[in-house]
Amino acid sequence: MTYEFLRAACASPDLRVADCKFNADEIIKTVKDADAMGVRVLALPELCITGYTCSDLFLQTTLLDSAKSALLRIANETKDCGVLFSVGLPLLVQGSLFNCAALVFSGNILAVIPKMNIPNYAEFYEMRHFSPASSKCQGEISLGEKFDSVPFGTDILIEDKNSSEIKIAVEICEDLWVPLSPSTRAALSSATLILNPSASNETVGKAEYRRLLVQGQSSKSICAYLYADAGHDESSTDMIFSGHNIIALNGNVCAESALFDECGKILVTDLDMGRIEQDRLRIKSFRNNADTMLSDPYGDFRIITISLKDNGFALGKSDEQGSIGFVAKKSSGGKSECKLLAKIPEHPFVPADKEKRGQRCKGIIEMQAEGLAKRLRHTGIKNAVLGLSGGLDSTLALLVTVRAFDKCGLDRKNILCATMPCFGTTDRTYNNACNLAKETGATLKEIDIKEAVLVHFKDIGQDKDKHDVTYENCQARERTQVLMDLANQNGGLVIGTGDLSELALGWCTYNGDHMSMYGVNASIPKTLVRHLVAWFKDEAGTKGQKGLENTLADILDTPVSPELLPPDGKNISQKTEDLVGPYELHDFFIYYMLRWGYSPKKIFFLASKAFENRTEYPKEEILKWLRKFYTRFFRQQFKRSCMPDGAKVGSVSLSPRGDWRMPSDASEAIWISELDEISESLGVK
Repeated sequence: MTYEFLRAACASPDLRVADCKFNADEIIKTVKDADAMGVRVLALPELCITGYTCSDLFLQTTLLDSAKSALLRIANETKDCGVLFSVGLPLLVQGSLFNCAALVFSGNILAVIPKMNIPNYAEFYEMRHFSPASSKCQGEISLGEKFDSVPFGTDILIEDKNSSEIKIAVEICEDLWVPLSPSTRAALSSATLILNPSASNETVGKAEYRRLLVQGQSSKSICAYLYADAGHDESSTDMIFSGHNIIALNGNVCAESALFDECGKILVTDLDMGRIEQDRLRIKSFRNNADTMLSDPYGDFRIITISLKDNGFALGKSDEQGSIGFVAKKSSGGKSECKLLAKIPEHPFVPADKEKRGQRCKGIIEMQAEGLAKRLRHTGIKNAVLGLSGGLDSTLALLVTVRAFDKCGLDRKNILCATMPCFGTTDRTYNNACNLAKETGATLKEIDIKEAVLVHFKDIGQDKDKHDVTYENCQARERTQVLMDLANQNGGLVIGTGDLSELALGWCTYNGDHMSMYGVNASIPKTLVRHLVAWFKDEAGTKGQKGLENTLADILDTPVSPELLPPDGKNISQKTEDLVGPYELHDFFIYYMLRWGYSPKKIFFLASKAFENRTEYPKEEILKWLRKFYTRFFRQQFKRSCMPDGAKVGSVSLSPRGDWRMPSDASEAIWISELDEISESLGVK
């Protein structure tokens, strides 16, 4: 496994009810197809060797003997495959019949897991044939000379000795539907991947409920979940089956088959197993629950160790179909080069789907506005002050402030927008700032700070023609001083405009734009700021507010700049991304470093995959800006240690009071050393 990715799959093979030979042929074919695709773990449906709907035929020794023989043949004929897979069959053990899942790998039957919860209601009457597993069932069974002592029971985990992230447990169909699922105990005992061989029939509305169950279990158990459902060939008498296969990770559906799809298709995706470990580290209540619920979390399960083969994912271009949830068709045979199937989004903070993006933007805006509204209500303050530059961040801050004022029933005229032109201000941003204040109904006050800054230059002995960091920061601090004083004059709150990306990079002037009384954008990454402003633009369009819509459209089209250096003619000369790097790269780095705690090597790998079709981002360019990111992130922590309050709206925040507590003087050396290794491998200095 490379970079903690595991290729996993579900399949519903072609099937004939009660024809074990035919079913074994199809299972063997499916396993070999999966192996050719580089699959390492495969879940197949419940009782797929016999068929789930055999009813009283389960009491026929002919069927039971045929199923057992088919299992042995399946194991033997897949011995050259590197796939660990589950296969379902009925097994007679000590006079009781159990609904079982056998785990098979490289010709070996590793274990047999019996079903614990037997449904006996509505159209289900499994108790007529099967006994439920209990703690008394733990032990070993004989399946023939070669498999004389196979572990049997519900207390079994399969562990990959090459990867601590892979520990596999099994529960069967109804086990998921009960209040206390066996997989809950397994997850608390360190299982990270749950296989569920199932035969869940289809009725109206059941597919949605089934999906919610899988999502919920993978979420609260912080695990990967493979749900393999019986296909439409299983349909018989009164029951209809659809082959609804689902693969989920930490509550997110990574892949899902269509109902009544062609039998034999393999639903395959690459699971980032590193996310499980990181979330379990972060969510301390998970570990605490294990310690509370289990007397010995690691001692209650028998561990069977295997060695899964490395997929060897390459950094080359992926197939056109290479995306999360790719449903692969049956292989024509022969192994192909293994490339990462999971599509890594370029903008992890921004949903790719337009409808979901709109919903996300609306929800975030409401959270930002409600956070500010609460501060206004609590303090009794009825005025707000903010610096309006005509850039994206201050635009979003004003629009959110307007929404907060509307929530509180306050007059928008009490929002004082100060535009403070200086050496780098262009006509375009100045005009946009003025138009924006007018269109939102806020009060605009223009304060030219050139003279004040020049006086300050004279006081400290700064050459006005020396365009260094002092030249820039004097302007930023003068603007903040003006805003704070205006707030005192008007009894208002200074609304901060800086965003998450700027805070991560330290791209803010200490005690300048770094400071405010409430930062509405503090947890909004730069790539998302643009979409939030675009949402407001679209809303203005639907409301017929043409002036506001046009102003926001031009702001969205303006290059990101602090405008602290004199313009080149009428154009902005200082473009932030030329100095600190592309924000879409930095936001990518921020997400995977802060949300998932990934190493520089893994982040570089993911970024190389995400931006592989972007010619402006060759690997050398990504590496350059990743190095810049780590250097700035570590050396600018002191600014984040004293940042103002601001609403947390997503899973990533840099607030020192909540999500991110870091020593201001921590060294970045070991992170940079990983980047040096990458540089050496690429031949880049």
